[in-house]
Amino acid sequence: MPTFDHPITMTVMPRSGGHSQTLRARFGRLCADAILVGRPWLVWLVCLAACGCGGITTNDNAAGVQLYQQGNYLGAVNHFQQALAKQPGNADCFYNLGATYHQQAKLFERPADLQTAEQYYHLCLARNPNHEACQRGLAVLLVEEDRRDEAMAQLQQWAQRQPGNPNPQIEMARMCQEHGDLREAENHLIDSLAIDPNNPRTLVALGQIREAEGQASQALSNYSRALAIDPRQPTVAARAATLSAAQADTSRLAAMPPSAVPLSPAVYATPLPPGNASR
Repeated sequence: MPTFDHPITMTVMPRSGGHSQTLRARFGRLCADAILVGRPWLVWLVCLAACGCGGITTNDNAAGVQLYQQGNYLGAVNHFQQALAKQPGNADCFYNLGATYHQQAKLFERPADLQTAEQYYHLCLARNPNHEACQRGLAVLLVEEDRRDEAMAQLQQWAQRQPGNPNPQIEMARMCQEHGDLREAENHLIDSLAIDPNNPRTLVALGQIREAEGQASQALSNYSRALAIDPRQPTVAARAATLSAAQADTSRLAAMPPSAVPLSPAVYATPLPPGNASR
């Protein structure tokens, strides 16, 4: 079953200050079409974005992100700790540390790292309860530990704090989908569209669910709307093209005249004359 995208977002300070810049790293084949090939939570592991870190005036976060991309998690942690020392209590720095330990726990199966990641996530949310990347990361971690009820309660609280934010509904939809409740997942996505009718992530997720349910026309409509808003989605474009081609083939076959039905040999046989019984 297809699943939603779930990037790890890490914060890094731009060299000249001001607004942040974005960095994304993909870990080889782990991320190949992860959105549409039914790999639960996989996308969480394979994307890395950078989006600004307040008043930090050094490149510690940038260096940490680069080391993270290289798989040097110990070095990344050291730089993130240095960044935190320069700005104690910064929520983004706590999140960076949590995301790094979470990644280590996933790749190396180290339960202690998972516990450390959860602690840093909570430190982040204690300072910024609406930190979106941290909300997602903590929800993923809780589900991985079979604490789905806690994860759902956390996301519901997030939705209540930010009723104008579609992302809590998207995350709750993803959880429902991963547990096979497509109807409830669809309901959350409809709620998300009511908040933001032009959210491409919501439209793609809704298209995936409708495609899984065999509603190809509605899925194509959702994908097409998402692409009209953000055309830089090659995987979605490929799915839309496949569905469009399938619909064109169906229409072409429906428009063809019916072929002549071949007659059975008995029909071709010459009938015996009346009263001319076999002798």
